[in-house]
Amino acid sequence: MKLTGKLFIGASEVAATEGTMKALNPATNQVIEPEFALGGLAEVDRAALLADDAFDSYSHTSLTERAQFLERIADNLDAVRKELAARASLETGLAEAPLEAEAAKAATQFRQFADVVRKGRFLQLSIDPALPERQPRPRMDHRLQKMAIGPVTIFGASNFPISYSVAGGDTASALASGATVILKAHNAHPGASEIQARAIRNAVRESGLHEGVFSMLRGEGNAIGEALVDHPLVKAVTFTGSEVGGMALYRRAQRRPDPIPVFTEMTSVNPTFILPAAQAARGAAIGDGFAERMLVNVGQACLKPAILISIEGPGFDALRDAMAERVAGAPARTMLTPGIHSAYERGVTRLEGEGACRVAEGGTSQAAFDGQSVLLEVDGQAFLSNAALAEEVFGPAALLVKARNEEELLAIARSLRGQLSATMHLEPGDTALARRLLPLLERRTGRVVVNAFSHPQEVSFASIHGGPFPATSDSRFTSVGMTSIERFLRPISYQGFPDNLLPEALRDANPLEVPRLVDGQ
Repeated sequence: MKLTGKLFIGASEVAATEGTMKALNPATNQVIEPEFALGGLAEVDRAALLADDAFDSYSHTSLTERAQFLERIADNLDAVRKELAARASLETGLAEAPLEAEAAKAATQFRQFADVVRKGRFLQLSIDPALPERQPRPRMDHRLQKMAIGPVTIFGASNFPISYSVAGGDTASALASGATVILKAHNAHPGASEIQARAIRNAVRESGLHEGVFSMLRGEGNAIGEALVDHPLVKAVTFTGSEVGGMALYRRAQRRPDPIPVFTEMTSVNPTFILPAAQAARGAAIGDGFAERMLVNVGQACLKPAILISIEGPGFDALRDAMAERVAGAPARTMLTPGIHSAYERGVTRLEGEGACRVAEGGTSQAAFDGQSVLLEVDGQAFLSNAALAEEVFGPAALLVKARNEEELLAIARSLRGQLSATMHLEPGDTALARRLLPLLERRTGRVVVNAFSHPQEVSFASIHGGPFPATSDSRFTSVGMTSIERFLRPISYQGFPDNLLPEALRDANPLEVPRLVDGQ
């Protein structure tokens, strides 16, 4: 597929209005052809008007029609999987094989959401039939369903150039809900973004849908993102990235004349707690497994286990030695962007400046944007005295926290801010301590893991990728899994309607054969 570098606004390919850019290969520090168009306020307005014009028809498509559309996207992604992985590798420095797996995962998510749509449970249908004889006041017929919130803006992420980007879970869940999508592509991987956008746009055409169902924009700096958040026709926003960036968008959305939800996924250190019996029984295996998962994607994963909390005692030295050995054996590898690399180096320097001691380091950098792996250590009292030690460092660095006793380990848990995940490694002898620790973790995360690691995560109905602030801006929702569709839905009640005017799913005969709650049963 030849890359055009154009913006996709509905069915149109739009040339640059605000200059152009080229992708950078971070492994070689060389720019890559072609030039990619940058847009501005006029392109935002054009895409928003199209998305709004498409919304009424798209949000009222049949469940079958919408599911087939999602499956066409999946098929189109499968058809370009190798090409997409090759281009994403050039633009990120990541290996092609895991990127092919990421592209396959993206296609799978669209098929999973097609199944969600067909089954119709996401509509949360409820019927309270009329009770004309009820005293002292008759009850009119009430029927409720969920419907899409309106056109939404999705910000593509930098760290997963496919599954959190143009064809990521946010796009899949938004389109499944019946929302129309304006995608703000990340400038770190413009070619990979175009390949994905073309797969979606082709599916729009092949499905006979309104062209405004999907658009992809790109811009320089913050202006285009701010314009998307400000646009009165946009009704929700998703963002994956830093706390600073996410909260800037969130606050901007709340200052609108009509505030809108911004669903952010921001910062997390995904703490891992090693309880004493587990440490004594298998400290070395836990330490090695922790460090191995920390190093995946050069530590550039939102679910990277970054902080390990353990009690000094039997198995501690084996735990630390295994972590150090794994880190020391890791070669320096290319990081995603110059900015991420620079922030990583500043983050490691900051941790050392706050009192963390370097225990081990990996191979030295061979290229400009290589990230050297680092293991640091600090004692529990120092960690409790300095909140900066609990801040995320995005990259291949981990912090080992040595607690004196169980009470200090629990105090460390209480000190933590909101997280995407938290992990306990335990044996039967740790049950009493685990019972004390669990309520602390439940209040601070959306996902608690036992005897595994925070990364990877299954995409399923029961998976949660969310948590209290600052992990996300709204802990009631997840950005991964089938229930992520709930971010883009709102309830609407139909009172006293004739049957032929009701949405199909709420009609008496239940022609779609979807599950419904009738009079509470």
